[in-house]
Amino acid sequence: MKYMEKVVIVTGGAKGIGRCIASTYAEEGATVIIADIDRKAGDQTTEEITEQGGNALFIHTDISAPESIATLFRKAGEIFNRLDILINNAGFGIWKSPDSLTVEEWDSVLNTNLRGPFLCTKEAVPLIQKGNGGSVVNIASTRALMSEPDSEAYAASKGGIVALTHALAASLSKYNIQVNCISPGWIETGDYSRLREKDHLQHFSQRVGKPEDIANTCIWLTDPGNSFINGANIIIDGGMTRKMIYEH
Repeated sequence: MKYMEKVVIVTGGAKGIGRCIASTYAEEGATVIIADIDRKAGDQTTEEITEQGGNALFIHTDISAPESIATLFRKAGEIFNRLDILINNAGFGIWKSPDSLTVEEWDSVLNTNLRGPFLCTKEAVPLIQKGNGGSVVNIASTRALMSEPDSEAYAASKGGIVALTHALAASLSKYNIQVNCISPGWIETGDYSRLREKDHLQHFSQRVGKPEDIANTCIWLTDPGNSFINGANIIIDGGMTRKMIYEH
C-alpha cells in the first residue's frame, strides 16, 4: 500500500491498459480518478474498484476537448485539492493510407494523443505543486520508433509524445515534477487465451504483453525512490524493437 493518501489521475482509465493502471494504483492504496469519454465503462470500472475496497472516482472527460480537460482538473482540485500522479494514457488510432486520411481525421488523432497529454500536464502542474512534487507518465508506443503501413497519424502522435516527455521533464524539473513515458509494444487487452503460439514466440520474451506489464511499470516509475529516472522512454515490447527480421 505504498500509494496511500496519493491522488492519481488516469486518462483513458475505463478500459484496456488504462483500466489496469487505475486498478493497480487502487490496489496500492491510491485514490484514483478515472477520466474517460466512455461513461458506461467508466462507471463500471469505478464500481469494480470500489467493490474490491479501493478508492475511485469517475469524471467524464473528452481528452480531445480543452474545455473538458479544464473541467476535469477543476473538479479534481475542488474535491482533493492536490494531485500526486498523472498518467496520460488516453489515445486511439485511425489506420488509413495517407492519400485517403482526411485533415479532420489527422487532427482528431493528434488532438487526443498529443495535444491532450500536453494540456492535461499543463492543468496538472498547479495541483501537483500543492504537494512536494509528483510524477507524470505518458503512454507512447513502439510505433514512435517503427511502423507498419497506414499508421501516419498514430505514429506522429506517439513520436510527439516521446519528444514532449523530455521537453516537459526539462521544464517541470524546477517544480520537482518527474516526467517519463512508456512505449508499449503488443499488449493484448482482449482474450489472451486466443493468441497463437507464433504470436508469443516471435517475442524475445516468448509471450505477448499484458496490461499488467504497463501498470507495474507505472507503479515503479512513480515511486519516489526512482526519482532519478527523468525524461526517459521505457520500451516494453518483449524485445521486438531489437529483433532483426528478414524475409525468408
